[in-house]
Amino acid sequence: MLKLTIKPGEFIDIGKDIRVVYSGGSNGNIHLLIDAPRELNIVRSKVLAKNSAANDGENSRFISPYYAESNLSPETLTKIRRLIKEDKDNRNR
Repeated sequence: MLKLTIKPGEFIDIGKDIRVVYSGGSNGNIHLLIDAPRELNIVRSKVLAKNSAANDGENSRFISPYYAESNLSPETLTKIRRLIKEDKDNRNR
């Protein structure tokens, strides 16, 4: 799995036909815009799980649960905050 960091308004191209745009976020949610061919089925995992339960688990083999990374240690958070501050300071010079 590839992990990328992008800012609001930036995008990721997947092949020639798919573009994922990060449009921002709020209250612990992110907002993505996905531009892809109509023939591609794009569905949230929550919807897959609900549909699978309604079909007696018929599609359960296609559901791969995602587990968020565990909370970062206080030391790591301190380092990240320091790096962000240094970056901001360097940009303001």
